[in-house]
Amino acid sequence: MSISTPGGEQRRPTVVSTGKKPGARPAAAGKPAGGKAGSGKSTGPRPGAGGKGRKPVTPVKVSQGRSLGPIALFVAVGVLAASIIGYGAWAAFQGSKPWEDRAADISGIVNYRELDKELVKGSNHQAGPIKYEINPPVAGPHNASWQNCMGDVYDAPIASEHAVHSLEHGAVWITYRPDLPADQVAKLRGKVEGVEKTMLSPYEGLDKPISLQAWGYQLKVDNADDSRIDDFIKTLRVNASIEGPTALCNQGITATGTTPRDGATMPQG
Repeated sequence: MSISTPGGEQRRPTVVSTGKKPGARPAAAGKPAGGKAGSGKSTGPRPGAGGKGRKPVTPVKVSQGRSLGPIALFVAVGVLAASIIGYGAWAAFQGSKPWEDRAADISGIVNYRELDKELVKGSNHQAGPIKYEINPPVAGPHNASWQNCMGDVYDAPIASEHAVHSLEHGAVWITYRPDLPADQVAKLRGKVEGVEKTMLSPYEGLDKPISLQAWGYQLKVDNADDSRIDDFIKTLRVNASIEGPTALCNQGITATGTTPRDGATMPQG
């Protein structure tokens, strides 16, 4: 028995097309249609093949932040290196300056070479006690014999007449009040012992606890920790001599006492 449809012709049942040729076998389970099993190739549309493909997605980079440790270390090393180089340049510049300029840079120093040119002429030997207007004296007439100044430490006052002759030879004479605390005296001793062309002794009547003398120069300080003491010694020892660096500091008077010893048997200079 047949069923008629409006319009006349008998219609065939509607068949949904699967895109396969008639008679093709259905794809095996697990195998993608239109491709070989296990080929790993995508069956999706390819760019330029029958239409536009999808644009590749640019991966988004997630910033994890920089570690500041290495940067800080690099900066610290750079600053340290710059400081070392800068200090070296400054020290080299300071060392290249004439010693007179370096002496002038010491705060509080008194330059009697500028204040009294007659006083610092030198080579004025006199016998007997000499009255000095500057105490401790820094220059002027003096005894023909010098005080031994090979890093000598004297526990009692010495004759200024011999000490001034030592200054003429380039010595630095450090003096201190007799009541200066023992620890302060010990620090001064440490700056003198074994250092040629230096000497240390107590001195009565100082207006400051410590006074340093070189030929034509003087510096007074309050304590042995003052860094200017080292600056004074470094700058003026030997340099302040008006008889040259070979002037003797040994073979001098080694006795203490404020009365000069005239006629001592020793080289003259």
